[in-house]
Formats: sequence, structure tokens, C-alpha cells
Amino acid sequence: MNVPQERLQSIVEKHHSNKKNLIATLLDIQEEFHYLPPDSLRYVARALGMPLIDIIGVSTFYRAFSLTPRGEHTCLVCMGTACHVRGGPKILEEFERRLSIKSGETTPDGRFTLETVACLGCCAIGPVVTVDGEYFGHTSIRKVNTILKKYQRSEKAAPKADESPAS
Repeated sequence: MNVPQERLQSIVEKHHSNKKNLIATLLDIQEEFHYLPPDSLRYVARALGMPLIDIIGVSTFYRAFSLTPRGEHTCLVCMGTACHVRGGPKILEEFERRLSIKSGETTPDGRFTLETVACLGCCAIGPVVTVDGEYFGHTSIRKVNTILKKYQRSEKAAPKADESPAS
């Protein structure tokens, strides 16, 4: 991926080109591109005057960062003990079936990334799934399609930047 230098410069400047703001800078880059492209890591290293290995170290240490492209929507299926015994593995299988991907993968169209998490910390409403940080408690296999449709619909309903609303 060829990353627009102007966009990276804008993100780095937003954080005052300060090494102390490295994580915030990387988070903004990831939000923009849905992952941390290699070119962006090199740019940040140069812009902040830091060794590239330090940037890579931070970006691989924190689970929030990805060095591979991620989907526009991230689905997390909780596999903590409470969610596991209440059907978490079957819910994961249903997401995998409906999205035609395995956990840890992104759909070919770049719309969804599916992952598991050890615990989301809300065991009382398990099994729990989150999509882009929105929590869905008491999830069942039957609810998976409804959850996915919500995000597929929202994409279709939102006009693209170059489209104008109908008059």
C-alpha cells in the first residue's frame, strides 16, 4: 500500500511530533488505514527521530495494533469461561460460517475482521460479542445474522463522500 505522506504528516503534527505521543499517533494511523502499513512505521520513525525497531516494538506489543490489513468492522467473540460454557465456541463457528473466514482473518472485501478475546469482562451478560466496540450480550447463534446485518445495512445506508443526497 502506498501511504499518502501528507496524511501521515498531518497525523504526526496533530500529536505535535512528540515521542511521548507515539501510541496516540499509531492509533490514529491505524484508524485511518485499518492497520499500520510498513511505510507509515518508517515515516513515524523518521518524523519522531526514533529507531524503526522501537516503533515496531510498540506496534507489535499492543494488541490494539495490527500490521496486516483489518476490516472496516472488527467482530470480537468472547471466549472467557462464562461465555465459553454458554456457547461462545458455537457463536464463533456461526460468525465464521456467515463471514466465510476463520478467527484472525479479514473478509476478502475488507468489511469484517473476526477475532476472539480471552475475556471482555462482562460475564453476567455472556455470551458476549462486540462489533466496533458495541456490546451484544446474551448472544445466540440466531442473533449472529442480525448483528452482521446491522453493520452491512449501515454501510449501504451511508452515502459515499462523492455522492450527494437526493433532493
